[in-house]
Amino acid sequence: MPMRTATTTRVAALLAAAALTTGLAGCGGDSDSEPAAVTSTAANGDVYDAADVTFATDMIPHHAQAVQMVEMTRGRHLDPEVALLADEIRTAQVPEVEQMTDWLTAWDVDVPATSLDHANAEADGHHMQGMEGTEDMPGMMSADELDHLDAASGADFQRRWLEMMIEHHRGAVEMARTELADGHFPAATRLAKAIERSQQDQIERMQGLLG
Repeated sequence: MPMRTATTTRVAALLAAAALTTGLAGCGGDSDSEPAAVTSTAANGDVYDAADVTFATDMIPHHAQAVQMVEMTRGRHLDPEVALLADEIRTAQVPEVEQMTDWLTAWDVDVPATSLDHANAEADGHHMQGMEGTEDMPGMMSADELDHLDAASGADFQRRWLEMMIEHHRGAVEMARTELADGHFPAATRLAKAIERSQQDQIERMQGLLG
């Protein structure tokens, strides 16, 4: 069974059980009231919902690809402002991946494989080892797009990199806003707010660098 399907099945089972509990508790209540959000409680006490699981499960490979794109800047001549931005992206997003991995582990949800995993660390360059099936996520680049970026040089590489990272960041902002609207786990909504704020700021900086 594919990892994403297995994850979806497990989450659905957990939330179905929670829904039954919620429904029983609501019997005899006000029929006009809004239904309570369906949540699950992990063994460590975390209370989360399906939106939180989706946010972490999707944002891990999304962040991992951004870090891959940062790694592609190594050894290339970049404007200082672009080099600084690339370093900021890696510095922020690697710890965020680790944080979201801890959540999914605590929730007994499969953690998506990415190029940041030790098992995939020696994968060939920018090909999305362990990240197949993620291209439909907002802002994700295809393998072909990354191939074209890698083949670029000089100012053309920098321009393409900025344009692609802007698109990638816009996707992350969209995902973060979905979590803010639908998520329940406080740490996840805090992270979503931080991602929305920081990546929107970086988008504006990158647009300025493109002129």
